[in-house]
Amino acid sequence: MNSELAHDTLFYGITDVSDALGISQKIVRRYIASGELDSIKIKGVYKISQEALENFKNQIEKAAQETEETTQIVNPKQQSTRTYKNNHKDDINWVDVYDNWKKPKKSELTFVDLFSGAGGITKGFELAGLHGICGLDWFPEAGKTYRRNFDHPFIEGDIKSEEKKKEFYDTVQKQLNGRPLNIVAGGFPCQGFSMAGNRIIDDPRNSLYKELLEIVETLQPEFVVCENVTGLRTMLKGKVEEKIIEDFKAAGYEMNVTILRAADYSVPQKRDRVIFIGNRINKTNYHPEPFLSPENYVTTGQAIEDLMNLEPNAEFNHVPTNHRPDMAQRMLELEEGKSLYKGYSDAWKKCPWNEASCTIKENHGGVNIHPKLPRVLTAREMARIQSFPDDFIFEGPKNKQLVQLGNAVPPLLAKAIGLAIRKAYGQ
Repeated sequence: MNSELAHDTLFYGITDVSDALGISQKIVRRYIASGELDSIKIKGVYKISQEALENFKNQIEKAAQETEETTQIVNPKQQSTRTYKNNHKDDINWVDVYDNWKKPKKSELTFVDLFSGAGGITKGFELAGLHGICGLDWFPEAGKTYRRNFDHPFIEGDIKSEEKKKEFYDTVQKQLNGRPLNIVAGGFPCQGFSMAGNRIIDDPRNSLYKELLEIVETLQPEFVVCENVTGLRTMLKGKVEEKIIEDFKAAGYEMNVTILRAADYSVPQKRDRVIFIGNRINKTNYHPEPFLSPENYVTTGQAIEDLMNLEPNAEFNHVPTNHRPDMAQRMLELEEGKSLYKGYSDAWKKCPWNEASCTIKENHGGVNIHPKLPRVLTAREMARIQSFPDDFIFEGPKNKQLVQLGNAVPPLLAKAIGLAIRKAYGQ
């Protein structure tokens, strides 16, 4: 147990237990929600007695001695063919990241986050022990959030602007101070790809993809990580994916690509994303092995149950929406997994309580509906389901917070990717 905890303390908070056991606050809440860790509520806050903490610690140690399978690691290749479409033929180099999951040591490996939004990739990479150099995005509210939560610089503006591009390059070089840039990471809009005959043609909406390529060619990072929606894989009958791989190969990067599901890495959400990983230094492009099987996914209920009775708190991004009585009743009666409106497939959808959540989105106000309460999720509840820690605070008005959250890469998914890249370096 953490020596900083006094033995005469009667009750511990979630932060104390997290420090004592060396696990995240989110996992502590999971154990409380499942009943495995006894707790009581004092003025709406969970408290754990010293006896309950000692009993729980003993249970963990006993279980670890009895079996090495308590980590619930599954065969990743089997799971990928069972769970996902269109990736069973992928050339994937799986690597175990769970052995370094709990407390990764700090690394000198550097990264920049392009089209960063609020910083989901950045947070995940930092959780993996990587060293952030600079973030980049055009969204002002996301910039405020990024600056609040990270110590390194953030460049706000249109990367197509030569002036802004120069500012970004100058900032990166100053921050590196002679060190190599190890990783460039980021997503990019893909709706602009189109074809003439059998050839992908130029489209003005592809300018951000071209900027990504230019930045990679200019900064020459050792690794590149690209994230996108799974629909990219079937765009133009697979030609878009082929073009991306060919473009990066021409720039000197060998790419491997597959679909990862966030829930496989402790994110309480079935969010699938296509992940390109490439490098120019003859390393292996590793993707992280899934370490949770579907029956052991973190559920929506485990993630947000303790917020149900929490008083509204704007500083904590927990401000419930007030709905008309008829609207609230419709939400309450809606079946889990269904949308409130027939014309929407991903908006106004009710999250399942005892499963990992459906994908968190913000679609013109149509956010996800709470499984138990007659309202949509608060920003903090969305943040929990996206796996942002509670000390990560989102800036801007509520509607802008929801946009940032809907667009974010889940930090724990990014953490798994960051740890996989560290494995390529032998770390």
